[in-house]
Amino acid sequence: MKVSYFPGCTLKNKAKDLDEYARKSAEVLGVTLEEIEDWQCCGGVFTTSRDEVATKLSSVRALKSSAAKGQALVSVCSACHNVIKQTNHAMKNDKEFADKVNRYMSDEEAYGGECEVYHYLELLRDVVGFDKVKEAVVAPLKGKKIAAYYGCLLLRPGSVMKMDDPENPRIIEDLVRAMGAEPVIYANRNECCGGYVAFESPALAEKKSHAVFENAKAAGADMIITACPLCKYNLVKNGCDIPVVYFTELLAEALGVKEDAANA
Repeated sequence: MKVSYFPGCTLKNKAKDLDEYARKSAEVLGVTLEEIEDWQCCGGVFTTSRDEVATKLSSVRALKSSAAKGQALVSVCSACHNVIKQTNHAMKNDKEFADKVNRYMSDEEAYGGECEVYHYLELLRDVVGFDKVKEAVVAPLKGKKIAAYYGCLLLRPGSVMKMDDPENPRIIEDLVRAMGAEPVIYANRNECCGGYVAFESPALAEKKSHAVFENAKAAGADMIITACPLCKYNLVKNGCDIPVVYFTELLAEALGVKEDAANA
């Protein structure tokens, strides 16, 4: 099975290993991630103003490229996924906005939100299936108590993202179980880590990060797993004293391809 793949800026620069883990793991599970040609930054944040179209154009081009191939569009970074998913929703449901975008791109065929958009986690759950993931595991993560950290962007706004229950999600916990580890449920798993205020208010970012990882530790976690590079960076930067690991790294470890990915 082939899908279009939007890696995003972070996973092509500072976090190349996380990208390789995603690619190698997908191959084991029978999925080929075809990187979109000439993709550009998603914009980093979805601007809610209907008059602002310029920052949405790279996402629309990625969506159009995927739709033209008849493929779903998959992203690994929760920030990229949030921007792409919200942009696709706007193109499909807001005719005035879609008209502005398509007139801005008047030399190209109009786009109306036809592409199916998945986060890599959704690909694992809804397309591959966690049962198949479990069957493919060769190095179960037995004995590890792992706390899933969702952050802000993966689940919200719930009416658009529709990945999971934004108040009581389970998709990452189900992946943790499929990899053979024990998920740890704690109160702050979908609270903000403060990443987006880190420059404006480092003290507030530190306070919010501490609230997350101290809560996870108090619940018995010996590791935190996340799907957002910014969350991972912010938690580590602000002193988390248990490992903070990206989900693709743990998946690659469980599937036995971590070393291959690291050497790619």
